[in-house]
Amino acid sequence: MHTESLLFLFQNTDIEREVKSQSLLDIIVQSGPVGIAIVLVLILLSFIALYIFVERYLNIQRAGRIDESFIHNIRANVGSGNIQAAKALCQSTDSPVARMVEKGLMRIGKPLRDIDAAIENVGNLEIFKLEKNLSTLASIAGSAPMIGFFGTVTGMIMAFYNMATQENVTPDVLAGGIYQALLTTAMGLFVGIFALVGYNLLVAAVEKVVFKMERTSMEFMDLLQEPTA
Repeated sequence: MHTESLLFLFQNTDIEREVKSQSLLDIIVQSGPVGIAIVLVLILLSFIALYIFVERYLNIQRAGRIDESFIHNIRANVGSGNIQAAKALCQSTDSPVARMVEKGLMRIGKPLRDIDAAIENVGNLEIFKLEKNLSTLASIAGSAPMIGFFGTVTGMIMAFYNMATQENVTPDVLAGGIYQALLTTAMGLFVGIFALVGYNLLVAAVEKVVFKMERTSMEFMDLLQEPTA
């Protein structure tokens, strides 16, 4: 009895070693051509999502960095009548806020309604630039799980087809379809979750920049309405 128990333990140990020796690449290869194609598509989508997130995050953070002394310097230059110095300050500052204020400075002398409309138009263009490729990231967040589920369905079809056509149904016969079903589902969910979280973080960052843009434009319009000494 003791010998049989030892043999059973050794057999289990050998099985565990064999299972542990399976790498992710081996599992992908065993999932079949359809599974490999779906995994490659999901890997490509993951790289696209990562690139969009990093590129947009850096640009949005750069756009949101506004020197608190900027509007004060604009106020001082406009108050002293030195509009050219105010324009030069805007041109030397690479930010959406600076471009909005510069457009307003270029419209000084026209009705306030026209100035406000010009600033608003520039603001809309800057927001459009900030939101560049966010729709692509949202599309990846929605499509990646669907692609994974497609792999799940095709994998289960493969497994049941092999079960129906093979005389001796063994775990190896079903392994390819099951590998494909589970692997594509997991990867699709992973890519989708990453893209969705990244999209929400970027949207929140854009909203912060938009708030700063609106606050600065209001301060600039108030500046223009202040009575001159």
